[in-house]
Amino acid sequence: MDVLLLIGTRPEAIKLAPVARALGDHPVLRSLLVHSGQHEGMVEQALMPFGVAIDAWLDLPPRASGGQAELVSGLLPAIDRTLDRHRPAAVVVQGDTTTALAGALAAFWRGIPVVHLEAGLRTNDLESPFPEEGNRQMVSRIAALHLAPTRQAAEALRDEGVPSPRIVVTGNTVVDAVRAIAARDLPAANSALALLEMEVAEAGERLVLVTSHRRESWGEPLERTLAAVRRIVREHEDVQVLFPVHPNPSVRAQVEAGLAGLERVTVTGPLGYPDLVRALRLAALVLTDSGGIQEEAPTFGTPVLVLRESTERREAVDAGHAWLVGTDTELIVSTARRLLAGTLVAAPSSNPYGAGDAAAKAVLAMEALLGTFSERHHADRQRRVG
Repeated sequence: MDVLLLIGTRPEAIKLAPVARALGDHPVLRSLLVHSGQHEGMVEQALMPFGVAIDAWLDLPPRASGGQAELVSGLLPAIDRTLDRHRPAAVVVQGDTTTALAGALAAFWRGIPVVHLEAGLRTNDLESPFPEEGNRQMVSRIAALHLAPTRQAAEALRDEGVPSPRIVVTGNTVVDAVRAIAARDLPAANSALALLEMEVAEAGERLVLVTSHRRESWGEPLERTLAAVRRIVREHEDVQVLFPVHPNPSVRAQVEAGLAGLERVTVTGPLGYPDLVRALRLAALVLTDSGGIQEEAPTFGTPVLVLRESTERREAVDAGHAWLVGTDTELIVSTARRLLAGTLVAAPSSNPYGAGDAAAKAVLAMEALLGTFSERHHADRQRRVG
């Protein structure tokens, strides 16, 4: 029985790779990884470190405008043709992307169970993040199985009327991913990161990792973040900043112009996932608007300043691993100052997003949904999840 894992973006690839690996030795269920084409090239790159490869690509028409309507109008018939060809037992979509929404709709219309990985995240503000909040709420209305990363996410689903038997708390598969990559301790592939790592070690300096990729962060909000980075570097002579920049040319131009001539700042293109994990492990502090990094950094005890006005990942904030600072220059600088001085510290508690067994729990939940219980396999999975 094929379980179709629909992947369109790099974050989806990272979070679905552990599920594909967990299905790899299943006696009944078989993963079928399908690339929607939403982010060409980046998905394959993200899957490579996990030893996972795409099985099929959607045949999308060329995109002209890059708008959401154009993307969905291409995705829906392409996904429908793929479902007709492969007749999967279930379709797994992850998170809140356009690929996830289109995949859930196409599967629902064909009567194929939709499994929503990372279900139940909410800001309850359709404008923030846009369009992700709307996407994930719509997927929740038609999903047959909700794999919630935390109890808080599960409670949000129950508050919306989702029956409890259709909700399973698994933890977040990104913790599986980050732990698997960290365990391999791969040397830096990016030459700029490798050089920066040597400089930091030799000089006894501290690394501050900065990422900003969300559309709502571009323009004036990003300018305020760059102003904060400039002040942090000036105030702390032992700090080196690493800023992997979004591939959008205008964003890169803004970052390079805003940090031009500043010593101890390294601007690179997007890092491969093993390099990003390496940077997270090395960092003394992270400034980011990334949801994934909010979930990954607590594995290493790395404190995070969340460059957003609100977050659907409150667990890290509530546990004392992250602080919500938005793009307020003064608040970013003052909070960073306290963390770098040691007067404010991240909590010593474990990662609130799980212990690295989310994919195994997800497979157990899919077995129950599809009626493919295997006593031997179930016992093995139960041992892995404790």
